[in-house]
Amino acid sequence: MGWFADSGYWLGRLLFQRGLAALYLIAFLTAAAQFRPLLGEHGLLPVPRLLARTRFRDLPSLFHAHYSDRAFAAVAWTGAVASAALLAGAGDRMPLSAAMALWALVWALYLSIVNVGQTWYAFGWETLLLEAGFLAVFLGNDDTAPPVLVLWLLRWLLFRLEFGAGLIKMRGDRCWRDLTCLYYHHETQPMPGPLSWFFHHLPRPVHRAETAANHVAQLAAPVVLFAPQPASGIAAAFMVVTQLWLVVSGNFAWLNWLTIVLALSVMAGPPAARLVDAGTPHYAATPGWFEALVLALTVLVAVLSYRPARNMLSRRQLMNASFEPLHLVNTYGAFGSVGRTRYEVVVEGTRDPGFAAAGRTPGALGTGTGTGAVRWEEYGFRGKPGDVRRMPRQFAPYHLRLDWLMWFAALSPSYAGAWLPGLLDRLLDNDPAVLRLLRANPFPDAPPTAVRARLYRYRFTDWRELRATGAWWHRTLVGDYVHPVTRTR
Repeated sequence: MGWFADSGYWLGRLLFQRGLAALYLIAFLTAAAQFRPLLGEHGLLPVPRLLARTRFRDLPSLFHAHYSDRAFAAVAWTGAVASAALLAGAGDRMPLSAAMALWALVWALYLSIVNVGQTWYAFGWETLLLEAGFLAVFLGNDDTAPPVLVLWLLRWLLFRLEFGAGLIKMRGDRCWRDLTCLYYHHETQPMPGPLSWFFHHLPRPVHRAETAANHVAQLAAPVVLFAPQPASGIAAAFMVVTQLWLVVSGNFAWLNWLTIVLALSVMAGPPAARLVDAGTPHYAATPGWFEALVLALTVLVAVLSYRPARNMLSRRQLMNASFEPLHLVNTYGAFGSVGRTRYEVVVEGTRDPGFAAAGRTPGALGTGTGTGAVRWEEYGFRGKPGDVRRMPRQFAPYHLRLDWLMWFAALSPSYAGAWLPGLLDRLLDNDPAVLRLLRANPFPDAPPTAVRARLYRYRFTDWRELRATGAWWHRTLVGDYVHPVTRTR
């Protein structure tokens, strides 16, 4: 059948499957390392509490059958092992049905995590990974020719991802239309990387060119994805270049890398495959049941695409939304508005005995009663800005979930009300699980008597300030974010 006859896309399928498996592996390792303090039975937003008030039909997850921290760890590590096997090519060394089952297992395990992840998993790249992972189930393996219909569904996903992001920018902040957003973005983005300081100090004409190139990549190139080769491959290659620019200028977990992997499925089409000296693949006849499943998938995606497509064309376009609990076909977008000023929540603690004498209810907010000068010590986070002399680090595609939520907390306390009091309460106990999420604990020997959070305005230093002080940031105190919190001892 013509839907399976185009063997020129074997390279695109190979690169997509291997890249997707690598990103699945990173996602499961991230979950295994961070779930206990964030989502565990005694976490900041415990999964059992969520399961008690939700139904399986609303949030499909294996954890509705049973939840424990051991069960979560088992799911995360099983997903990691299965992803590693797919990355090593196990899917091509087993029968087609077994390979599909392995891809489906990885998808179901990660869906189970995302659907109980609450605000820690409320990111567009989570649903993007699930949607791409569901399509991967139907891509087949070395036993079958690449199913062209599924490859076109990958293009449709890439189109919605990029075009939706482009539209939400043009409908949103004026700076996208006057090409000035990149004057601010490198400094105010959620988690700057080691080169963000340098990108921020590029000449303004370069920033305008960056913004214009972004519009080409997100509003023009996606349309060309549906053109014949080599035009579609060239459009995908341009997307890869722009995504690599984002990779080196910031930390966006696996969003950029997954976009690149999707683009490679287009870019590595017949013209690129002919450049690889691997001979022409020979495939067995495609099973009828597999053809039927691919056709059913295509119809399903077409039906479920109605609401995302309508949302994309709406003046009230939603950003990063799912319309059904399996996250099969979603809508995407990013940075409809760009902040002009960077704020950071800095968490501090003290061992001042005056606070110990003024015990309060655990987790309650207060103003503290310490007398005289109180020495406050700052907690260090792994990725978000804190110490002004610490150069920003590169963490993506690994996802530092707490650091990202701290960025949202600085935008508005409404983003932090559900979990920040619990975080401060855990710090008063020197909770080992929570402290493993941090870079530095100023109280390794005994817990603090009080903790607080303060809001600072951060800006990148200029070249002169960097040479004179060694500081990458300059910060100015805005005021208290959370007044000192103490515990009854």
